[in-house]
Amino acid sequence: MLDEYTPLLNRFNEFNRNNPKVYELFQRFTLEAINKGHTKLSAWLIANRIRWETMIVTTGEDYKISNDFIALYSRKFMKDYPQYNGFFNIKEMKRL
Repeated sequence: MLDEYTPLLNRFNEFNRNNPKVYELFQRFTLEAINKGHTKLSAWLIANRIRWETMIVTTGEDYKISNDFIALYSRKFMKDYPQYNGFFNIKEMKRL
């Protein structure tokens, strides 16, 4: 994905492995937006909806999603769903 960001990717991959529900929700909410006719959307909007849904709407675990991971979730989504490549605007990631 982004080899030069190995420390960030390591943290992201560990979080994703330990919290698979986050990516499931990311996929669900993104596909929901696509099915409603959206052709572009902010990954931050999706991440904040996950935060809202898990903190306010449902009972159970809140997901503390690092802002550092939002760009990686958008890239992962477009890699997993190449037919939606370009749905999220992405910028070159700065070295951390």
